[in-house]
Amino acid sequence: MLFFSFIYNAVLIFAAIVLLPVILIALAAVPKFRAGFWTKLGFYGNINLDKNKETLFFHAVSVGEVNAIEALVKKTREVFPDVNIVLSTTTKTGQEIAHKKLSDTVNAITYFPFDFFFSVLAFLNTVKPDKIIIAETEIWPDFVYLAKKRNIPVYIVNGRLSPHSYNGYKKFSFFFKPVLAQYKGIFMQTTDDVQRIIDVGANPEITKFMGNLKFDIKPTMNKAQITELANGLELNGAKMIVAASTHKGEDEIILSVFEKLKKEFPSLKLLLAPRHPERYEKVTELLKKSGFKYGKRSNNDTFADNDIIMLDTMGELMKMFSICHFAYIGGSFSNTGGHNPLEANIWGKPVLSGDCVFNFKDIYSYLTKTNAAKLCATPEELLQEMKKLIEDENFYKTACYDTYQIFEENSGAVDFVINVLNDHR
Repeated sequence: MLFFSFIYNAVLIFAAIVLLPVILIALAAVPKFRAGFWTKLGFYGNINLDKNKETLFFHAVSVGEVNAIEALVKKTREVFPDVNIVLSTTTKTGQEIAHKKLSDTVNAITYFPFDFFFSVLAFLNTVKPDKIIIAETEIWPDFVYLAKKRNIPVYIVNGRLSPHSYNGYKKFSFFFKPVLAQYKGIFMQTTDDVQRIIDVGANPEITKFMGNLKFDIKPTMNKAQITELANGLELNGAKMIVAASTHKGEDEIILSVFEKLKKEFPSLKLLLAPRHPERYEKVTELLKKSGFKYGKRSNNDTFADNDIIMLDTMGELMKMFSICHFAYIGGSFSNTGGHNPLEANIWGKPVLSGDCVFNFKDIYSYLTKTNAAKLCATPEELLQEMKKLIEDENFYKTACYDTYQIFEENSGAVDFVINVLNDHR
């Protein structure tokens, strides 16, 4: 592995030198690329921990992964109250959500280092983790190699490897096999994921099925807070659709479907939540052209005088599901692969999506066996399914009940990881 690491670093550094002009332009022109750049490079001087305590380090790439491990991190704090907990992300939006949701739980929130040996060493020298828990299938050769050299166990939790990704990984199994051998444990979401990662080169003795952390998420508001949120938006008993994490092309579909629904259900409301903040301006232009009365959450606009509110604030989408009638989950009519439907289901709300959901194929395979979720091949089918949820009260109640049952049957992944951490103390 030493020779492997030497070659790997040589290639990385050579690539960085060759691409330096592009990197400098990106740093100057793209604010999100600058976020945490110097920290990632190895400047971790702002982390202060109690050196007499054990340190557990969690890594979650971005918003979705932070949401997935939120319950695990909080449970870790509950079970191990006297340890240092450090959380890292890769993206700026991940940092924002981490601070919003977990700043009171962890001791430090920072950025994950670039996979140069000097960046990783700087991180390890500063944080001095005793155990490393990486959410989903994040494979960084230098990081895991240098951690193992220091006898720091590294675990992949909530791992997944889609059939599409598997085909690419399999071609480079000669590269991944020595890297995967460095891990202490590799814990995957499904039995299919277990088999795929083993085929790529993981050791079967340390690779196990753990379930999905996303089924262990919990509602974050009580009934009084939910009522307060609905009153604050002045819903006044109207049914509201949440169109969540929409991508380019999906906003047009949703607005078209909503226009048709409004003709039959005049009191219906729509909360439109674009996935990426940089699209807010373009979505605003679409809303102007739509003819609907609209407002923005950032302006504290309400549904009293608006048909549509655009959710242009960070960290509020999850709680908005609590007051919707049902949700459309985006990224599913845009060939993006979909987003996490469980964030709506946890509130007992059924979801509708397009049929391109390969990122969450296994979750949808559970949900679509019941009425908790429905995949729609066309916008017309989406319209019909939305109408059914609005006008058929018995069907709607069944769909809501099914969402609760899904969580009852599939929870337990958090306890799996906690048991692992307990056993390896």
